[in-house]
Amino acid sequence: MTSQTHPPEATEVAGTPGTLKHLLHAKDALATSMHTVEEWSDSALDRWCARAFAHQYHGSERYRRWCETRGVTPESIVRWQDVPPVPAEAFKHFDFVAPEGHEPEAVFRTSGTTAGSEARGRHNVLSLDLYRHSMMGPMKSALLPDDDGIDVVSLIPHARSRPDSSLSVMASEAAAAWGSGCYWLVDAEGAYVRSEIERWLDRHSDEPVLILSTALALFHALAEGGPLPTMPEGSRLMETGGFKGATRSISRDELYARVEERWGLGQDRIVNEYGMTELLSQLWEPILHDGPSARGRHRPAPWLRVRALDPTTLREVPEGETGVLAFFDVANYGSVSHILTQDLGQVVDGDVRLQGRVLGAEPRGCSRTMDDLMASQISS
Repeated sequence: MTSQTHPPEATEVAGTPGTLKHLLHAKDALATSMHTVEEWSDSALDRWCARAFAHQYHGSERYRRWCETRGVTPESIVRWQDVPPVPAEAFKHFDFVAPEGHEPEAVFRTSGTTAGSEARGRHNVLSLDLYRHSMMGPMKSALLPDDDGIDVVSLIPHARSRPDSSLSVMASEAAAAWGSGCYWLVDAEGAYVRSEIERWLDRHSDEPVLILSTALALFHALAEGGPLPTMPEGSRLMETGGFKGATRSISRDELYARVEERWGLGQDRIVNEYGMTELLSQLWEPILHDGPSARGRHRPAPWLRVRALDPTTLREVPEGETGVLAFFDVANYGSVSHILTQDLGQVVDGDVRLQGRVLGAEPRGCSRTMDDLMASQISS
């Protein structure tokens, strides 16, 4: 990336908002900005927010109906905060696509739940290119600021076997872009692929590696008989996710201590990624830049903004106070950009400190917003 601090000024994006032509032109303009700009000013973000909202409003009847019930139109949007956030829960019930009527290039699904596959959220992605552009710069900055080529060892399945997993697509794109050699140690079900493990062990040398893993896969790999040896100096690890659906779990501190003990990989070489199916952009701990003091602090991609909201009123809480997190992601141009989660956290200087999930009943503000969305879809 260059040292520019705001995206190239593009006062217009060709095509009528709400059309596929407009989305494709916006994608090309955003690709340039995402690859060349380290920081987006609030004013630049607001301009892109207005474009994205107008496109989603005109391109999705379902979304437009809901916005109209709240008195929100493209003419009323001045700042990104003016766009009402859609609950992440809604992705379990509705397909948000702008423009409607076009086949998505991918459908990303959330991980399975005890309620079954029918309860899984889904994100229809009209442009995989936009996902690629949004992920690559922040991911490289977080994991490979000092290296353009490295062996990649993945405990995340390849996208060929899990095309509905945004995480698998991310891992596959990273391996293709930066992997001197790529080793896919697990299959679609998470079982070890012995031939790949043997291939990796034959290759194992004193050259650093990049390990890609979920917390749960990491936990199993560290168990007795796990497949990975001590890691060479300069190696680094991406860890993401939690222990959803697992029968056992450990604290993050204990997990990282085991990595250091077993693989010789210092905790200042472990980078946590925070993302979700409903967002095409991610947040990263700047560990490799700022050192261990950055542990627990997640930095959004430049075109991603975060607020902490009061769980009852959905009004923004003062900086540093805990609230439910809402994300505005310009990369979600072809679906909906403002997403309300049930994750708790604090926002300080734009960075996020996660505090876990809401326990028990859904927060009143989130529940009311979801009820409004469901009611707006009932034909009169």
